[in-house]
Amino acid sequence: MSDLFESNEILKKLPKHLKQFIKPQNYEDYSAINQAVWRYVMRKNVDFLSKVAHKSYLDGLIQTGISIDHIPNMYGMNRILKDIGWAAVAVDGFIPPNAFMEFQAYNVLVIASDIRQLEHIEYTPAPDIIHEGAGHAPIIANPEYAEYLRRFGEIGCKAISSAKDYELYEAVRHLSIIKEAPNSSEKDIASAEEKVDHLQNNMGEPSEMALIRNLHWWTVEYGLIGSLENPKIYGAGLLSSIGESAWCITDAVKKLPYNINATYKDFDITKPQPQLYVTPNFAHLSLILEEFANTMALRKGGLQGAQKLIDSNALGTIELSTGVQISGIFTQVIQHEGQPSYIQTTGPTALAYREKELVGHGISTHNKGFGSPIGKLKGINLAIEDMSPRDLAAYNIYEEKVVTLEFEGGIQVSGEIITGKRNLQGKIILISFKNCTVSYNETILFKPEWGNYDMAVGKAIVSAFSGPADLISFDLITHKTSSNTIHIKKTKAQLALETLYQQVRDYRKGTNTTVSRTKVLEQLIENHPNDWLLAVELYELAHLANETELCEKILNHLETVKQNKPELGHLIDDGLELVNQKPLS
Repeated sequence: MSDLFESNEILKKLPKHLKQFIKPQNYEDYSAINQAVWRYVMRKNVDFLSKVAHKSYLDGLIQTGISIDHIPNMYGMNRILKDIGWAAVAVDGFIPPNAFMEFQAYNVLVIASDIRQLEHIEYTPAPDIIHEGAGHAPIIANPEYAEYLRRFGEIGCKAISSAKDYELYEAVRHLSIIKEAPNSSEKDIASAEEKVDHLQNNMGEPSEMALIRNLHWWTVEYGLIGSLENPKIYGAGLLSSIGESAWCITDAVKKLPYNINATYKDFDITKPQPQLYVTPNFAHLSLILEEFANTMALRKGGLQGAQKLIDSNALGTIELSTGVQISGIFTQVIQHEGQPSYIQTTGPTALAYREKELVGHGISTHNKGFGSPIGKLKGINLAIEDMSPRDLAAYNIYEEKVVTLEFEGGIQVSGEIITGKRNLQGKIILISFKNCTVSYNETILFKPEWGNYDMAVGKAIVSAFSGPADLISFDLITHKTSSNTIHIKKTKAQLALETLYQQVRDYRKGTNTTVSRTKVLEQLIENHPNDWLLAVELYELAHLANETELCEKILNHLETVKQNKPELGHLIDDGLELVNQKPLS
């Protein structure tokens, strides 16, 4: 895996399960058309965003080593990003939300290395290097915002998803891929959009991941900052969209003060946003994040946290009041007076303490599941975890004693104590039995013939979160996507057009000054009459050289393109305006 990217001190800290999403950037695959698309968007954006973006944006472009004239090379970006404590990796489009946020927790930007087609130059629903590299990267040069992003990732990757969340993720990923693919039929796109709409309208009660994803969207992706009357842009989705960055500032888009209510405002990635949220400053973002985190099972635990994990049908962890952590797929919780009294996993389960697996309690030991009572013993006000050695002895809770422990919630544990484990503070966190029976009323939960029984000690569930407590407890290298970014074989006409773009690029860079730009224009008009971007680039070179006759020919051609393709008119006009208003590098 390490040969896919140039590592550094930050990337070396990434766990293996995140490295599975990294792919090589393959910089040589970018065509001259791709480079021209990047250059157009960046020149247009920088010109416009210098007026409407947060001041950190332009400063950040310089600090993160992002050039206006060429697509950033991930290796070069990383050498500069390390100075602000971050790194970047290339991935294939959307990756699962938990993984995306966990990368952020490690100060790593996830960058979809593909770039939008010329036909989608203003906006694409698919993540691309313009969105990620030119949108996200510059703003993280602001230390306060960078810490918000890291903290968001740290909290967000623990958010519990619902079973439907992953289905929606796959549907959105598929839609973004086929909308960007050049050979997708309208029927296929409509079918994919219909599936996404259906899922979005039938998600049921929103999961923690769905809610925190809303906060991510309205801040990191589509956030505004400052006053409601004169906000500035900092969200990457706006910074990377030459269409929406202008649209969002107008009165047509409603501006709302950013608060916790944004958690419950859904979004549609395929359409411009009808409203946006304005934060007064970056510090306010962290305030709302902490407010939301206080509602999560990560901090609240309890019966609700256990139920969220059961509903997710995915690997998760509960932490008991003693600090012992149980990681697995939770399938049952027995409750008593609104509190969990017994928790059960099915399949491989691991026990940990402070994110480190307890020796002898990995998935090989608990490969068929794990169940344990929670709470106090019936009629005894002192919880087991708070008992001193003298207290434990008084209740026969010590080695080689046969004991029956009856819990307030109705769980009964009967067997011979083998041993116990204590934490560094001396509190007992685990008791192991042999010849043990665990029951609830008439239901047998554990039988002696199943082997030794390990009982986690804790009077309450204090935390519940997505993923394992100790990352090495489980094999997490299992991600498989249902669809990959589509790269079709280029036609002869496309390859010929790329050659023309490359000739103009080489001329501008000074690597081949013998190129006849007049001849390039003639070939463009004859063989690619509706292409506009190369004509704009030719006009820029002719304008800088004061070649009025060539300028006139190019402008006449562009007028013809505008007549044939009126929808391209504003893009052509904007490109010409950039050339005419001032010399550009």
